[in-house]
Amino acid sequence: MTNSQLGYAVIDLETTGLRPSWHDRIIEVAVVLLDPLGRITGEWSTLVNPERDLGPQHIHGISAADVRHAPFFKDIAGTLAELVRGRVPVAHNLRFDLGFLHDEYARAGTPIPGLGSIGVCTMTEAARFLPAAPRTLAGCCAVADIPLDRHHDALIDAHAAAELLRHYLTLAHPQSPWASCLTAAAATVWPIVPRSTAAPVRRGASAERDSHFLARLLDRLPRATDTVRADPYFALLDQVLLDHHISVSEADMLIALAARLDLSRADALRLHHDYLHALASAAKADGVVTAAERHELDLAAALLGLEPAAVEHALAAAAPPEHHAASAGHFRLQPGDLVVFTGDMSGGRELWEERARQAGCVPHPNVTKRVRLLVAADPDTMSGKARKARAYDIPIVTPDAFARMTAAPDR
Repeated sequence: MTNSQLGYAVIDLETTGLRPSWHDRIIEVAVVLLDPLGRITGEWSTLVNPERDLGPQHIHGISAADVRHAPFFKDIAGTLAELVRGRVPVAHNLRFDLGFLHDEYARAGTPIPGLGSIGVCTMTEAARFLPAAPRTLAGCCAVADIPLDRHHDALIDAHAAAELLRHYLTLAHPQSPWASCLTAAAATVWPIVPRSTAAPVRRGASAERDSHFLARLLDRLPRATDTVRADPYFALLDQVLLDHHISVSEADMLIALAARLDLSRADALRLHHDYLHALASAAKADGVVTAAERHELDLAAALLGLEPAAVEHALAAAAPPEHHAASAGHFRLQPGDLVVFTGDMSGGRELWEERARQAGCVPHPNVTKRVRLLVAADPDTMSGKARKARAYDIPIVTPDAFARMTAAPDR
């Protein structure tokens, strides 16, 4: 999209938090373009990889699985600059959005001019045009009778703010309340910001791109599986299935390992059946398969892409666990183990650290090779802690999984 005429650039951001000074970053940006009369002429939006955890995901609803496909800010800085250059920046709480934009451009090495003096804040202007309205975007839209569904999606919120601006322009007609801003924006000198070929990524990218990881393996002629190749694959399955969830990052790890081991799709499928048989043998070793053990087997089969009947077959054929998969599912936290937490968790980080202490574990501030487990609000997080954990082959589990692992056994 090119900036073909003067007018307004309505911006909305979703961020990991409230302050760039606290290392918060942009995770979604949207721009809706309007001409000087308030007519919409274009739109653009993308998720942004912040290279850290995503903060309050319960508010913005963005998953790390989607953001991992997204460009870094430096890769979309040129495109965004082309959209805003020469136009009046508009936002609901303009000071907030400009603060993040100035910080991101400075971090990318291309500081942009101060835009506050030539911008329009639809929140501030509500005092003039909607004096009875609350300050929030939702409140202003309600008073102005502007629909706002799926609040905290950047493109949806940018369109809502654009409609607010149009409402203000209509109320001010035939006057042009921001004529001087339009003139100043056209005269504002911007630096040259290189433009990359990075494609925008919208929410839902993970669901569109990532099928079950088995389907993404090469479908070639299988060969006999040997222990040298099976053992590392089983070991990674142990780690991946620990929290009853295969994250997108973990699926990528399995695919990468299968490629290094030269495993075809058929090879991996056979190993998944072998792994399930090992789990069934372990569950049946004492002669009784409890309801909880059966649930674990059913869940493992589903995660491994196996049919429900595979569990019945595995139990019928169950024998003492083979040496190559004897450890399957046997990860246990021990007293004194170091546990690290990352991300915005329900109840607060302190609650989860206290739960770790009550289980005999030691909460640790940073990931080192001595750490046994990383508990992440989103297992696909791109936080520095998660990157180190993956490098050290430290399991990453969800808070729910950690709660199950540290729960007192039933009596």
